[in-house]
Formats: sequence, C-alpha cells, structure tokens
Amino acid sequence: MSQLVTGEAVVLQVRIARMPTRALACAIDVVIQGIVLTVLLTTLLGFMMTQASDALAGALVFVVLVIVLIGYRVVMETLTRGRTLGKMMLGLKVVRDDGSSIRFRHALVRSLLWLFVDFAPWFAASPGIVASLMNKQGKRIGDILAGTVVIRERHQPMASPPLFVPGHLVQWAQSLELSRLSDELANTSREYLARYTELEPGARVALGDALAFRVGGVTAPAPPMAIPSPAFLSAVLAERRRRELARLATQRPTYGGYTGLFGPPNGYAPPSPYGAPPQPAVFPQQGPFAVPPQDVPQNLPQDPSQTTTVNPGGWHWV
Repeated sequence: MSQLVTGEAVVLQVRIARMPTRALACAIDVVIQGIVLTVLLTTLLGFMMTQASDALAGALVFVVLVIVLIGYRVVMETLTRGRTLGKMMLGLKVVRDDGSSIRFRHALVRSLLWLFVDFAPWFAASPGIVASLMNKQGKRIGDILAGTVVIRERHQPMASPPLFVPGHLVQWAQSLELSRLSDELANTSREYLARYTELEPGARVALGDALAFRVGGVTAPAPPMAIPSPAFLSAVLAERRRRELARLATQRPTYGGYTGLFGPPNGYAPPSPYGAPPQPAVFPQQGPFAVPPQDVPQNLPQDPSQTTTVNPGGWHWV
C-alpha cells in the first residue's frame, strides 16, 4: 500500500501497480497496436506501390506510426481517464499524484516519453524500467515528468455505501436542484462515504467538509437545519439515486412480461414496488355460476385502509 495526498491535504491509501503487472498490460497494448499497425500498413501497401510517390509513401507511413504508437495511448487514457485496453484487462489506472483523474496533457507527456525515452530502441537499457525499479511508487520517467502514478483498482472491491434521507429532511431533499451536480463529484462523494470508516478521524472531518462545501455550491436550497457533512452527502446522493431510478423506470417500464408493438395501453401505470392493494371480490348475481346471497360475505371493506374484518365464512382482508 502507498499513500497519495489530495488537494485537501487528505491521505488516501492506494495500492501501487508494480512492474510485472504493468509489463503485462504494456504487452497487451503492444500486441493490439501491432495488429492495428499491420492491418493499416498492409492496406496502404497496395496504394503506395501503384499510385504514391516515395515522398508521399514515407509521409503516410510516418502518420500511421504516430497515430498507432502515440495516438492510441493518448486517446485511450484521455477518454477513459487513465486506462488503455491492457490496463482495463488487468484493473490498472493512471492517476495524478493527488489521486485525481489525468487530463490530455498528462496522457500526451506519458505517451511521448514512453516512445522516445522510456523504451526507445536507441538506448542500450530501457530507462523506464530502471527508473521504475528505483522509484518506490514504480514510476517511469514519463510518470515522473507528468506527475502521475499507476495504481491497482481491483485490490479491494468497494461496496456501495448505504444512502438514506432522514425523515425530517425528505421534503427538503425532494425539492433539491441537482442538475449541476456532476457525475465525478457524486462518485467522489460516494467513495468518501464508502471508505468513511477507513479514514482517520481528522481526515473524515476535513474531506467531508470539503466535499459538502463543493456539493452545497452546486445544489439548492440549503438544508433547513445544520446537519453533519456525511449526512448531507448521503441525503443528496440518496435523492439523486431515487430520481435516477424513477427516470429509468419511466424509460424502461415492464408490462407484466408482455410488451406490445405499440407500447402499453392508454392509462397504464407501472406497478407499485409494494404490490397492488387487494380488490373486493365480485360475485355474479345471475347465470349458472351465481353465488347464493347467503354465501356472499357482507362486510367486505371497500377501502384498504379500513380495519381488518373477518366474517364467519373465513373471508379476511389482507
């Protein structure tokens, strides 16, 4: 385990990815790059031999090499916030020294130095391997200059924290404006609540107050009374989850196992998660299946909120 210090001066415990795991992830990426490079060069070969001049052929080969060798890593790590395909398979992620997600500039610096310095063919020994073995956080030269570190994400599965809204704050939570609450800030708050018991007492207060200040700045209105930071974050995230589940239920309703070509009939309402209230029995008064009047229960309640009634015939309201 190693420690990363966030911008709020909070120490986070993380597990650093070591050389064997990183080497395997790098090998996976190199194989993928080799396959893509082979396909592209084979495709261009016929064109270059028939129509392209030597200068154009050299320019095309250079562009393809740059796109595959550098562009692949830059684009993947930028879009996925620190992951390539190889890192995804092994549960690795590149983060900044303070534990936050990397940006385009970090991915570009790492990729350029990976190709031209750390594992460049013109060096007798790979400087990246030497630097990684000598650094306690396993950083290669590209990580040192970019201010990044590679960590393992799968070392400890994180359970989703129990989110709740105190009863006296339900109305306030339902009135919250959450459109400006970003997914990144919400996920950070959720991770804080999940690791709340693992943090030092001082770190709990400092990080909780910092997150509550940021969340309070993008939500409104403020709580009607002073509440602790963890309770405030839990209430906001619980209400956000409730709205998301309601939105998904509206977009993807279930119709008792049957979905017609033209959707549900008019007036259809999704079933309640608590089940439908029982309906009074209806007995035919005429025909071969009519029930004699003396066998029909006379005290069936018409409102589910009425008191339970049991008649001599054994009918009861559940």
